[in-house]
Amino acid sequence: MIAYLDCPSGISGDMFLGCLVDAGWTSQQLRRTIDRLRLPEGEWAVRVQPVQKGPLRATQVDVLFEEGPSRRRLADVRQIIESSDLPDTVKTRSISVFKRLADAEAKVHGTTPDEVHFHEVGAIDAIVDVVGAVNGLHELEVEQLYASALPLGSGWTQTDHGKIPLPAPATLELLSSAHAPTRPALGPGEWVTPTGAALLAELAIFEQPTLALSRIGTGAGQRDCAWPNVARLWLGEAQSRGALVQLETNIDDMNPQLYSAVSQKLFDAGAKDVWFTPIQMKKGRPATLVGVLCAGTDEMRLADMLLRETTTLGVRVHGLRARHEARREMRDVETRFGTVKVKVKWVGHEPCGATPEFDDCLKLAQSKSVPVREVYDSAVASAHELLQTMKRLVENPDGPGAISSASAD
Repeated sequence: MIAYLDCPSGISGDMFLGCLVDAGWTSQQLRRTIDRLRLPEGEWAVRVQPVQKGPLRATQVDVLFEEGPSRRRLADVRQIIESSDLPDTVKTRSISVFKRLADAEAKVHGTTPDEVHFHEVGAIDAIVDVVGAVNGLHELEVEQLYASALPLGSGWTQTDHGKIPLPAPATLELLSSAHAPTRPALGPGEWVTPTGAALLAELAIFEQPTLALSRIGTGAGQRDCAWPNVARLWLGEAQSRGALVQLETNIDDMNPQLYSAVSQKLFDAGAKDVWFTPIQMKKGRPATLVGVLCAGTDEMRLADMLLRETTTLGVRVHGLRARHEARREMRDVETRFGTVKVKVKWVGHEPCGATPEFDDCLKLAQSKSVPVREVYDSAVASAHELLQTMKRLVENPDGPGAISSASAD
């Protein structure tokens, strides 16, 4: 299953939780998640209620926890999450969200990520928002999250650091790190919080996928305004964008020795073709464009493989309207070194080419201790003889040994 987070009025941690609960992740599951966090001593409660936002019904989630001012660092938040008995993948992804927050705050305040004091985003309710969102996606079995462009408003807000402009500097850094698309908000104010921005920067791809919808979850924001202050989580199954898709990514920071292994893994996973093209990026930096041709149904799996197996931060997808293919038929030919498979190409009812399989030639050359060029040249000659024979038989279908192109695979 995949999910698309539609953010017409922005996103915050509690809006994200509202979407998940409204989509079928129960309030009991949210409470169990909090229990498994083994939070420090203190009174906490979760309030889940249906609300009206203008003409729309939505679910509002409030996580209530009594504690004093928070000055947790990244190490403190990591300790809380790692001490839980949540699944390892949930703990890892939750900590990654806070690492993004720490990197953004460090850049804004001119310090290091380890020295950053989380204030509002280090409070227990923010930790619950992040871990709850990650675990909710996990328990709903969402394999990939997508997100819309985010509305950013102007103005000022009061924080523990004092008065700061909106969008909050940390929010802008987080969205910048993910190359997130933005648009003007419908009004002034903070519509994307640092917690919401960190969740999407770490977990989401900022584009609208093609999916077969199965259900919608609508989460409510805290404020009432002139429009419905909601976010909507669309859940469904990924649909093919067409018979074939082309995946592309530009990489300028990966050890070139790794490309061969990545290529083989992509082929083993079902890629129809994989190629590498040398390119130049900004400031004249040399880079490599990795291209993959695959079935639309394999798009998600192979895109995920590229993200995991390479250093890239994003994969482009191009839907292909069609591909014209020549039919292929495998035949065996004899050479003075042994048998070699030959790929015969058919266009319409005519055999148009025959090419030896190089791997067969290489194996024979190694077994006979001869240059592979000699084996390949011999196979080319045999393939040419086969092709001429097949052409004659197609032109004279009633002759001895007649064949039909209908036999081609």
